Amino acid sequence: MPQPIAVVTGASRGIGRAIALRLAGDFEIVAAARSGEELESLAQEIESRGGACRPRAVDLTDPAAVRAALGDVDAQVLINNAGVGMLKPFMELTRDEWTRMVSLNFTALYDVTRAVVPPMIARNSGHIVMIGSISGRSAFVGGTCYAATKAAVNSLAESLMLELRDSGVKVSVINPGSVATHFSDRADSSWMLAPEDVANAVAAVVSTPPTVLMHRVEVRTLTVPKKK
Repeated sequence: MPQPIAVVTGASRGIGRAIALRLAGDFEIVAAARSGEELESLAQEIESRGGACRPRAVDLTDPAAVRAALGDVDAQVLINNAGVGMLKPFMELTRDEWTRMVSLNFTALYDVTRAVVPPMIARNSGHIVMIGSISGRSAFVGGTCYAATKAAVNSLAESLMLELRDSGVKVSVINPGSVATHFSDRADSSWMLAPEDVANAVAAVVSTPPTVLMHRVEVRTLTVPKKK
């Protein structure tokens, strides 16, 4: 019997890569990101462990490219993880940087979800997981755009959950704290969450029984950064 399919966006590195590796034991992975080379590396690692992975190199801010890459995928699980952050004061933030964050962190969710969700509705079964951030409800200096996109992710996830639950499709949002990835430029990342911590939370959410929905999950590190 073939494995169910999980689509993971932003799968080439960081949290997305960790999620793809974590879910690969139970799902065939369709890994979407811009970097074909890094996706091939991910696929090789998954296949070396006995799993299956289909790399899809795609610019998620291009609606036509998203439809072409993901429109034929009959997925049981969709992990909307791809995102970018340019963290700087508002008056230093360029319009191009603003547009890039909004396009990838928020608008791309429309195109990816619209491409993947129809088969879920048709079979009355599926699970969409959005990767948000605690910054979606906790403002910080330099986060005017990034935090706003993550607040939007939470609002989208809750509204979509209310719309799709009668179709048997679950919608969850996972909000991590600081995670030690390329995304963070802090010198000391020893106190942060590991990408695998977020991946384990995703695995727990998608493994719930059919009648159970964990809609919003916040994942924090138990440690705190040392004061200088």
